[in-house]
Amino acid sequence: MTMNQNPRGVRQRPAGWPVGSFNTYAEAQRAVDHLSDREFPVQELSIVGVDLMEVEKITGRLTWGRVLGGGALAGAFWGFFFGLLWVILTVGFWAPILTGVILGAIFGLIFAAISYGATGGARDFSSHTQIIAGRYDVLCSSQRAAEARDAIAALQGNAPQAPQAGQAPQPGEPRPDETR
Repeated sequence: MTMNQNPRGVRQRPAGWPVGSFNTYAEAQRAVDHLSDREFPVQELSIVGVDLMEVEKITGRLTWGRVLGGGALAGAFWGFFFGLLWVILTVGFWAPILTGVILGAIFGLIFAAISYGATGGARDFSSHTQIIAGRYDVLCSSQRAAEARDAIAALQGNAPQAPQAGQAPQPGEPRPDETR
């Protein structure tokens, strides 16, 4: 079984040797695509986001007017769709749609007021949250890591480097005391 297959759906930490490190996910994808173009068995690879950060971008201040307006608008939107469904079951076209929009706006306004009032002003701003990685590492199984590392180095314009004296050899390279 390769390192990326997980029959039970349980999340596991990725295994393998790092064969490339990139500043963006797009660069890591490009490296994997480069390996795929060379018919490398890409099922041996993983892209791992490292140095994860949760970033919350504040998008604005919440006021009662914005909260109630947003609630009424969202409710009217849902009411419009319920009105369209209502049109199928009744005679007439505009009455069910207008009724749905009006009732939806009223209920949306009420529910927005209740939920915002329940916070007690503890969170008077709107925001969007996302997880961002500081860098993206491409990992490969130990059996093919040297090949993947060399192909990625060629993509980046770097020749593969032999380990320096006293430095541990990379995966797939012989140790100084071994012969091939």
